[in-house]
Amino acid sequence: MAAVSPSPEPAAPERGDLPPSMVERMTLIMDAFPGRSTRLTLEDVARRTHLPRSTAHRILDQLVRLRWLEHTSFGYSLGQRALGLGGRDGGYGEIREAAAPLLHGLQMRTGMVVHLAVLDTADVFYLDKVGGRFALSVPSRVGGRAPAHCTALGKSMLAWLAPERVDALVGGSPSRLTDRTIGELGVLHQELDRIRRRHGVAYERGECFPGIACVAAAVRGREGPVASISLVGDARTPLERVAPLVADAARQVALDLFPGPEGARRARFVRPVPDGAWSAETMNRLLAAGQNGDWL
Repeated sequence: MAAVSPSPEPAAPERGDLPPSMVERMTLIMDAFPGRSTRLTLEDVARRTHLPRSTAHRILDQLVRLRWLEHTSFGYSLGQRALGLGGRDGGYGEIREAAAPLLHGLQMRTGMVVHLAVLDTADVFYLDKVGGRFALSVPSRVGGRAPAHCTALGKSMLAWLAPERVDALVGGSPSRLTDRTIGELGVLHQELDRIRRRHGVAYERGECFPGIACVAAAVRGREGPVASISLVGDARTPLERVAPLVADAARQVALDLFPGPEGARRARFVRPVPDGAWSAETMNRLLAAGQNGDWL
């Protein structure tokens, strides 16, 4: 379990003099987290704030729901909104830094558009987009969103969540963006099962935007998916050929973010590309297709 930050506890009122308003109590709890690496249990928060345990728990739940805090098995920590106040990366700077060279490598090697995204409730949130002259043809933008259930990025991350959490995020009737969008929860779970059986590789053809095809793989951390990488092309793109490149890039980012034996075991969610699997002739054909404009 991650160690609790040794930072001194902030001053708090006595139990007999609790802040009268909800805003003041929420502020009191947020002040209990001095830094982005601080992880506190419910008992830690109640002790630091001098709030009753039930009151602290109720407010913590609201802060998690509103994304000011995150809650995992390791405790509570600052969430996307709180971290985003300190910079434009929304607290995802470490992921972007680890992925950047691999994103550019994928784009240079294939000529395709490359995305990096995270899961934010029922949406994917785009952190980066690399694509040269074809990038403008793909209707996505850094800082933009798309429903997770109809993108390869989102499905690759949803596949590694508990089914109950998927149900809670997506809802009983997933929205349709095109006539190819999965609109039934049962069908979505079947698709997520296929993704797991493909060792985490997810495909999408025209489910989010007509004529757009994607392949993606999730970057998995110690507690589940932390991001996803995708390659984007048009409906004719041979996604199965480039899928190993995406899977290997996601694996490399996971190894960079979670080094060491434990991180390596948890990040090994796809089979590595065998030596010689991509011949010079094959890569020349792929690169030629990108240069000729056959891919977006």
